[in-house]
Amino acid sequence: MHSLTTLVALALPLLAVAQNATVIQVGGTASEPGGIFQFNPANVTASEGDVITFEFSGAPGNHSITQSSLANPCTPLSGGFDSGWVFIPGPGTPAPQFNLTVTNASSPIWFYCKQLVPSPHCQAGMIGAINAPTTGNASFDTYISNAVAFSGTPGQEVGALVGQGASASAAPGPIPSGVTLFGSPAAGASATATAPGAGSSASGSSGASSSGSASGAGTSSAAVNIRASGFWAGVAMIMGIALA
Repeated sequence: MHSLTTLVALALPLLAVAQNATVIQVGGTASEPGGIFQFNPANVTASEGDVITFEFSGAPGNHSITQSSLANPCTPLSGGFDSGWVFIPGPGTPAPQFNLTVTNASSPIWFYCKQLVPSPHCQAGMIGAINAPTTGNASFDTYISNAVAFSGTPGQEVGALVGQGASASAAPGPIPSGVTLFGSPAAGASATATAPGAGSSASGSSGASSSGSASGAGTSSAAVNIRASGFWAGVAMIMGIALA
C-alpha cells in the first residue's frame, strides 16, 4: 500500500503538467476541415502559468502569431507578443514551436496571422484567442466578425516576445533545414513599426530578417537571400498557387 501511495503521489504532478499543456496547430492544408488559414483549436481556455504551445504544422505555409485586440483583430496590439513569420516549405518538415506562458488569465488574449501572401490571412479567418467568452458582445464570434469585416491591410509591426497577458522566452524553434524564420523579435526587444505590407514578396515570405531587425536593409537582405535560390523561389511560387 505504501508503494502504491508513493506512485500516486509521484503521478499527480505529472498529471497536472499534462492538463496544463495546450497545443495549437498553426496553419492547415486545403483538405483539412477549416482549410489552410486556421489556428486549431482557435479558442482555448488556460490559467495563469499555463503554457500554450503553437506548432507551425501547416505545410506549405508561412504564418505568424501576433497579438491583437477584440476591436482590431488584424492590427498588432501595442506592447503585444509576436512570433515573427515562419516559412514551412512543404510536408514532412519538423514543426517549429512557439511557447507562450499565460501571465494574466483574467482577460481574453487575442491573436492573428499577419501574413499577406497570397491574400491577408486575418480576414480569411486565421485568428485565435485564449480565454475568449463564447457568448456576449466580447465573444469569440464577435472577434471573428470583426476580422472578416476588416477592410484594410493587416498590420505588419514587429512585436516583442513579452506581450499583454502572455509572454514567450524565445523565438519559434528549433528551425530545421529548409524552414525560415523572419522578423522574430529578439529577447527584450520592444515592438517596431513597419509599413503595412512591408517585406511581402513573391517568395511567399514577409517581414524582416531572421535577426529580428525591422529595418529596410534587413528586409531587403532577407528577400534577396530567398530570391537568390532557385529552389526557394520555386517552392514559394508553388506555394502561392496552391494557397490561392
